[in-house]
This record gives sequence, C-alpha cells and structure tokens, in this order.
Amino acid sequence: MAASESTRTTPTRPADVSPAVAVIVVIFTVDGGVLQVLLISRSAEPSRGLWSLPGGVLAPNQSLDEAASRKLRDETGVTDVYLEQLYTFHDLDSQRSVAIAYFALVDSRQAKLAHRRTWRPAWFPIANLPRLAFDNNRVIDYALQRLRAKLDYSNVAYSLLPPYFTLSQLQRVYEAILSRPLDKRNFRKRMLSLGIIEPTGRTATEGAHRPAQLYSFRERRPVIF
Repeated sequence: MAASESTRTTPTRPADVSPAVAVIVVIFTVDGGVLQVLLISRSAEPSRGLWSLPGGVLAPNQSLDEAASRKLRDETGVTDVYLEQLYTFHDLDSQRSVAIAYFALVDSRQAKLAHRRTWRPAWFPIANLPRLAFDNNRVIDYALQRLRAKLDYSNVAYSLLPPYFTLSQLQRVYEAILSRPLDKRNFRKRMLSLGIIEPTGRTATEGAHRPAQLYSFRERRPVIF
C-alpha cells in the first residue's frame, strides 16, 4: 500500500520519516474450478484506475489481526474462515512503506462482495490478473506459494468448500490451487488415509452421474497432519 505523508514539525531528512504501516489481505476463492483472488479498483491516487489488494493504513489502537479481519469482513461479508498472517513487505510502493500481508480462504458461495460505485471489489482468475498497483503481484505470488505448500500438511482447503462436498469437488479445489490435474484414484486414497475428512452418509447427484457420497471435514479449523 502507499505510504501517507508523515506530519512534520521540523525539517527532516527523508530517511528520518517513519514509514507508514498498512495491512493488506490476499483473499482467495475457487469458483468453477478456477483459483481467483479479490482485487479492488482504485478510485484515487496513487495508481488511480489500477487494481490492488484490499487493505489500508493500520489505525491507532488496532491490532494487525483486527485490521485484517475487518478488511476481510468489509469486502466479503464473512469472518469465520481461514486467515493467516503471511509476510511483512517493505517498499511495495517505492515510498518506504511497510505492509503486513495476510491471506484468507473464502467459499465463493458464502462471500457477498461489497456493492460500491467506487473502490469496487471483484474476483480475478490468478492466471489472468489485470495490471496491479504497488507491486501486488509479488504479494499474490508469495501467498500462492504458501497456500500450495500448506496443502501438503494441513486441512486448509476446508475454508474453500461447503460443509458437505463430494470427493470430486475436493479434488477440483486442489487442482485449481496447484494448477495441474491429479490422479483421481491416488488423490482419493490419500485424502481418506489422512483422516481429515469423513463420510456423512448423505449423497448428492452431480450431472448425469449416479449419486456421489458426501463428505465433511472432521475439523473446520486449521489442523496440521
């Protein structure tokens, strides 16, 4: 995010000015088998007309976690989802600013994007992003690397799925994040062996196929295995 001018009472060298601290959130979803990220159309300078990640300058007496949770809620209407502090970035806008980045995982069926005439939010496929402000591509790339790594040792995919889902739906989420196809038999064998999902006894019909077994995550909170 861009740094705001610091209030000065006496002349100082640029190096003496305290950098602004901002909180930005990389919000991922999977919709139609495609991994997408939420971006905001900037309606003021700097970088007016470009797209950027949701965020803002950290308010006085507000914790980092509170700022990230509030931004997530303001833009998507959801709160009880996976949200993790990602990394501290410096100088994304060439103004010596410091940005504390978070990333969140949201079920697209639950997200209700804010309706605004200015500073409009919109989902964009990771593979087809518009021109971004503030070197936000670097932040998104880092968040994607973290998310892909977490699939190997945690259940974070729960936050991208409804309470009940088929194994095919689960596999499509993994494939969207990893950006590659997965062997159906091996994927199902691994998911069941990890013990993070369980059958519900319910079924659902997908297209012209026979009813498929519905599963649920044993824990809808972060679990490391």
